[in-house]
Amino acid sequence: MYPDHTPQRAVEVHQRTPIPPPVVHPAPVVPVQPGHVPAVASIVLPDGRVVTGYAIDHARPEPVTAKPAVSRTAVNVALGGVGFLAVCGGLLLLTSFIAALTAFVAQLIILAAVIFGGWIAVQVLGPSGHKGGTTVNIRRAVFKRNHFHG
Repeated sequence: MYPDHTPQRAVEVHQRTPIPPPVVHPAPVVPVQPGHVPAVASIVLPDGRVVTGYAIDHARPEPVTAKPAVSRTAVNVALGGVGFLAVCGGLLLLTSFIAALTAFVAQLIILAAVIFGGWIAVQVLGPSGHKGGTTVNIRRAVFKRNHFHG
C-alpha cells in the first residue's frame, strides 16, 4: 500500500458512540387555586334558554408612558430652520426662473433682428427695378440722351 521508502503507520478506527435520548420526566400537576373566585354570570336568551358562564375581564392595555417634554425653544429653532431653508430654496428657484426668462427674451430679440435684417437684405439686394417700367433689349438699343430707341 505504501511505497518502500515511507514508514508505515498504524491505522486507528474510531467507532461512533451512541448517545441515549434524554429521559423526559413529566412535571407533576399541582392544582392551583385562583386568588379569588370569579363571579358566575347567567344570561336568559329571548327563547327562554339560560346560558351560565364566568365573566371574563378584558385585557387592559399597559398605560402609555409619558413622552419626555420637548423644549419649546427647540421646536421654534427647528421650525425656523425649516422656514429659512424653504425661503432660500424659493429664492434660488426665483433667480433661476428670472435668468431663464431673460435668456428667452434675449433669444426672441435676436430672432426678430435676424428675421427683420433678412427682410431688409432681400429688399435691398433682391431683384429690384421699377415695377411698371419697360424692358429693353440692350443689344439693339441706341443710346441718345438717356433714351432708348430700338
